[in-house]
Amino acid sequence: MTLQVVQITSWDDPRVDVYRDVRDADLRGRDGLFMAESELVVRRLLKMPQRLHSLLLSPEKFARLREALEEHLPETVPVYVAELRLMHEIAAFHIHRGTLAAGYRLPAEALSLDAALGHLRPGAASASSALQSAGGAPHSSRHLTLLLCEGVTNVDNMGALFRNAAAFGVQGVVLDPTCCDPLYRKAIRVSMGHVLSIPYAVSDNWPADIARLRDEWGMTIVAAEVHERAKPLWDMPQCERMGLLFGSEGHGLSPAALQLCDAVCEIPMADNVPSINVAVASAVFLYERRREKKL
Repeated sequence: MTLQVVQITSWDDPRVDVYRDVRDADLRGRDGLFMAESELVVRRLLKMPQRLHSLLLSPEKFARLREALEEHLPETVPVYVAELRLMHEIAAFHIHRGTLAAGYRLPAEALSLDAALGHLRPGAASASSALQSAGGAPHSSRHLTLLLCEGVTNVDNMGALFRNAAAFGVQGVVLDPTCCDPLYRKAIRVSMGHVLSIPYAVSDNWPADIARLRDEWGMTIVAAEVHERAKPLWDMPQCERMGLLFGSEGHGLSPAALQLCDAVCEIPMADNVPSINVAVASAVFLYERRREKKL
């Protein structure tokens, strides 16, 4: 495949305007785009070339990635190549080892519960989300684990939650409206690019969507919370279809969300430690979920 390679030698070259001062773009988005960095993340993006707008690479990274680019990148996607120092000046931050990509965000309507994860409903055709999936194997609608998040506003935690979800075979993630954007540049990097491969929904009707998952999708909703109702994690219900609900470490889960849960479980810990980081807690819960199913 012929590559559209463009050499960039000037800071004010208008062809790389989309990469200029991208720290600001992290906050507001830019023309429906997101920014991703690191070679590993770019290699994941190349498996979904329809999401790629363009790439900005150092000469060294271009040489390392050239074979993969020639194999996967459409001719219409430009590859801008600039010296690392110039890349830093354009982006106004230290680019992670000379690799930056701009990708297309999904439209808001594609992130609703039904649009993003409807293929996981009972009786739905077993197929990966055409918009979000990287083309992996279809999922069975019978065996299902979803990660549900309320009030997770730290980008490192968000990225780690998606990385944990990928590690333990979670089929999808549902975020409440107060969660931070999973397509923040740092969240993508922390997730090792799994934010781009695991389907996720952003609820616009929370906690009613939790009720729908329980009542219409046949899911058992388990809250991870220190609470008077809480049972030890090893007594977590065993079921085919489960939604694991996590809140922020500082505020925990809202009473409205807790009221909709079938069970509340906690990780037994030392008396002087009331809680642990939400990303760490999710890994413990997801490990227990996977262990009980002997997967």
